[in-house]
Amino acid sequence: MDAVANCYPFGTGQVKMPHPVPYQGSKRKLAPIIGRYLPQGIHTLYEPFAGSAAMTIYAAYHRRASRFVIADSFEPIIRLLRAIVNEPEKTANQYETLWEGQRDGDNEYFNNIRDRYNRKWHHVDLLYLICRCVKNAIRFNKSGQFTQSVDKRRLGMHPGKMCSGILGVSSILRGRVEFRVGDWLETTADARPVDFLYMDPPYLGTSIGRDKRYHQQMMQNELVGGLENLMQRQVPFALSYDGTTGGRPYGPLLPESLGLTHLLLHAGTSAQATLVGRKEETFESLYLTPGLTLPSDRLMSPMSKQISLGFSPAAS
Repeated sequence: MDAVANCYPFGTGQVKMPHPVPYQGSKRKLAPIIGRYLPQGIHTLYEPFAGSAAMTIYAAYHRRASRFVIADSFEPIIRLLRAIVNEPEKTANQYETLWEGQRDGDNEYFNNIRDRYNRKWHHVDLLYLICRCVKNAIRFNKSGQFTQSVDKRRLGMHPGKMCSGILGVSSILRGRVEFRVGDWLETTADARPVDFLYMDPPYLGTSIGRDKRYHQQMMQNELVGGLENLMQRQVPFALSYDGTTGGRPYGPLLPESLGLTHLLLHAGTSAQATLVGRKEETFESLYLTPGLTLPSDRLMSPMSKQISLGFSPAAS
């Protein structure tokens, strides 16, 4: 099979950014808002909790940085992103083979791919599972195995659309990006004041309790220590972290002693609440290092809404 032959058109004039890894929690929809806070003239943009690398894709598409470092402690996602950038045709063809092998109503096919992935950790198997699982909401058990079930209402992203996304990401990142696997402090150890970090770590609200959404968890004290290190090195950053759903906070605010600007961004209706039959709005925190220019038309939840939720900016 040749997915490229059936690829949806991508090229000059296309408005939508490519986005081949569509999992729940991606910052794809918030990227244009967060992007307004990126400084001008970024040498290297680091995304050490890459996931789908939504902010890297946004910044590359809009030419906001000269080069990029995509990193994550979850090796299969880095192997997938590296393959998308460096081997786009091969990756698109492998995905098409998996997609074409399924049949509507045959849930065992998904389960078999999931079992194979949990044994071999093949990156294209992971891509298929992300695209086909319930609400694109990945879940892992304590052993790091993929546990989410199949979404019976759909077959996942069509190979033509996937091919377009893969070729699009490859076209804007190839030759400009370095991939790293490891702890976020190690993968950003060479960041300088002329660089910029965008961080979307595991939220405290999903790092404790039963609903584990990440292969690895992070406590807030660990995060705070790393942020203090970055500020001592004068490395500018933006951090997405926790927030509220339906007025309920995920976790406590970061300490005001860090001196970060704290904003709440409206992230839309909670997909997780929808899964259990509730309609709730989600607001996600964005923390910024001092000195980042704030746009005059602040695209975030109104201040009255922030106050009613018990949140206020640590600085303005």
